[in-house]
Amino acid sequence: METTAVFTSFNRRNFISRTARGIFAATLAPEIARFAVAAEPTGSPALTPVSAAQSEPLPQDQRVGFALVGLGRLSQKQLLPAFRASKRAKLTALVSGDPAKAQKLAEANGVSSESIYDYKNFDRIRDNQDVQVVYVVLPNSMHAEFTERSARVGKHVLCEKPMEVSAMKCQQMIDACKKARVKLMIAYRIQYEPMNHAMQRIVREKVFGSVKYIESDNGQRVEKMEWRLSKAFSGSGAVGDAGIYCINTIRFLLGEEPMEVFARTFRPPGDPRFREIDATIIWQMRFPSGVLANCMCSFDTYDTKSYRAVAERGIFGMDPAFPYHGLKMFAKPEQPPLPQIAESDQFANELDHMADCVISDRQPYTPGEEGLQDQRIIEAIFESARTTRAITLPRFDKLDPFRGPPPE
Repeated sequence: METTAVFTSFNRRNFISRTARGIFAATLAPEIARFAVAAEPTGSPALTPVSAAQSEPLPQDQRVGFALVGLGRLSQKQLLPAFRASKRAKLTALVSGDPAKAQKLAEANGVSSESIYDYKNFDRIRDNQDVQVVYVVLPNSMHAEFTERSARVGKHVLCEKPMEVSAMKCQQMIDACKKARVKLMIAYRIQYEPMNHAMQRIVREKVFGSVKYIESDNGQRVEKMEWRLSKAFSGSGAVGDAGIYCINTIRFLLGEEPMEVFARTFRPPGDPRFREIDATIIWQMRFPSGVLANCMCSFDTYDTKSYRAVAERGIFGMDPAFPYHGLKMFAKPEQPPLPQIAESDQFANELDHMADCVISDRQPYTPGEEGLQDQRIIEAIFESARTTRAITLPRFDKLDPFRGPPPE
């Protein structure tokens, strides 16, 4: 997400800147088994991850055009390469508060200089017929503004998570896109990643029996002062940036929504990084089926990104689970064996799903309502920490109440 070198001012201008084996293979649905690949021979070069989308890549003139709004670290390091790995999407416009950076990246990525916009003239993108989707990659508190502006000019929206800084803002984004009859998808890359989908099938098909307990951690150490440490720009600090992976992935695995949340937070006294946000948050979630979840997120710990599900006849999960590369599945006992699944470009996966939704005129798997539900849970976490009591959430009787049709 785009930021500037100057953090302390926090002003708006500065911030707008391998084959499945044995019995287990039979338990997996076709959409998972197709990702299984043969193990590479020892010493063979690693393959560059590409999109896991089915079929051959579309010709460039049939692809869906995306405008990338915000040219910070995530855009430069992950999203620009993802367009090259994509099979359905293409980059057709850039939006940045830094003209020199935008021009340099446009030249390097085949974007016309006429398709470079800044934040003031962004609405001119209405007339760019090469742009069908706007991908919002800005500080959290700016997601609503640029989602609504994109909707008003008739462009579909793919928005980074967390969706926004409040449930009210999330609902405004949903309403704006519905009014404009454009699609809104939240960029939950884990829900489009094949290994995590294999884990979902294990849970839902009860390969190791019913799951009883899940634990998940997502922690890292943030050393430099940046917008994620600002209450105004991040909204929820480590919970929205890191903890949301724990929340959303557990919901994705189970298909259930938590009915109760209990949380505690910690902020080290005297540490300038945590004047506005908490350093470490732990919380528990109770689900209608009886599953209990225990989670932790932090901006002040050694790097940890994992989840573990304890079931009646086994333990399984992923470690690491949430990074951009190097994901790894595990299970005990080792029978039935896990499939070997090729690494894919997680961002290309989500780009291609959004493109498919535009081409086929279908609802995204992770629509705005999915992001809104996560924000409600985030707010319950903070309410629980503030009041030192468990917070009750609405109960939903069906699975996946907020998701659209799963990716083909």
